[in-house]
Amino acid sequence: MAGDYAVQVVELVKRYGDVAAVDGLSFAVGRGEIFGLLGPNGAGKTTTLEIIEGLQRPDSGRVRVLGLDGAAQGREIKARIGVMLQASSYYEYLSLAEVLSLLGGFYPRRLPPGELLELVGLADKARRRVRQLSGGERQRFALAASLVNDPELVILDEPSAGLDPLSRRELWGLVRRVRERGATVIVTTHYMEEAEESCDRLAIINHGRLLAEGSPRELINRIVSAEGGAAYAVKLVTAGPLTGAQLDVLGRCAIAAPIADGNTCLMRLSSHPAALQDLLDEAGRSGVVLEQLEITPVTLEDVFIELTRG
Repeated sequence: MAGDYAVQVVELVKRYGDVAAVDGLSFAVGRGEIFGLLGPNGAGKTTTLEIIEGLQRPDSGRVRVLGLDGAAQGREIKARIGVMLQASSYYEYLSLAEVLSLLGGFYPRRLPPGELLELVGLADKARRRVRQLSGGERQRFALAASLVNDPELVILDEPSAGLDPLSRRELWGLVRRVRERGATVIVTTHYMEEAEESCDRLAIINHGRLLAEGSPRELINRIVSAEGGAAYAVKLVTAGPLTGAQLDVLGRCAIAAPIADGNTCLMRLSSHPAALQDLLDEAGRSGVVLEQLEITPVTLEDVFIELTRG
């Protein structure tokens, strides 16, 4: 089965003193997938990626990358993967083309700088320095740098963090182009709508453990089925924080217990036509003053919150 997977992680453990950053984690990434690794801050995502990349050694467990043993064949693996870290730094006195040429010199297989810059839409800026680029352009250049060795596996750690919506959309378009060129992509992100739209499959982890794995639709359906058919997410913004009694009343109309945060309350309703009307009726009877009401189908963000909030 190793030939069917770009990455296999089996019972992976990594500890820092008494803290288990990764705690018996197992998942597999199919060749040609865009695979999302999701979790709250401190969930163990970056540590897991660093072990896959060969930057750290696990305390126990096994990793296979592109059919190679992560512990015994790290040098061969590094020649065949590309990595885009959360933050990157380059020689400030070199142009974009010169930086890519320099990086390419470290690999037996490399792509021409012009081809890489064309791929990420920076061909007209080949003579510029990195410091002369906008934030979105810097992220696109960092992606180009991760592709300098024409990798079979590309690992992107929070590639769209801090970007404006247009730059995020452009970057994800480039990620899909990378996959179309034949590479497997592993990506971490805190933007659930990006993961739901762009990832073929996902693993959600917390405290270094796997909580769920599957396609976005499979994970959404799993939550819907587990909660007796919750089909809609409802967000209430009220004039003031809800009391415990009010939350109890509203909770009787919902599939799962409401989640309250200040003046905002989140809950899920069934698709029954009377569900929303019952909620509004109970809100009025219990003195809840609504300032805003949003109703959307259950999304990956709802799944993420449900799985990780504890």
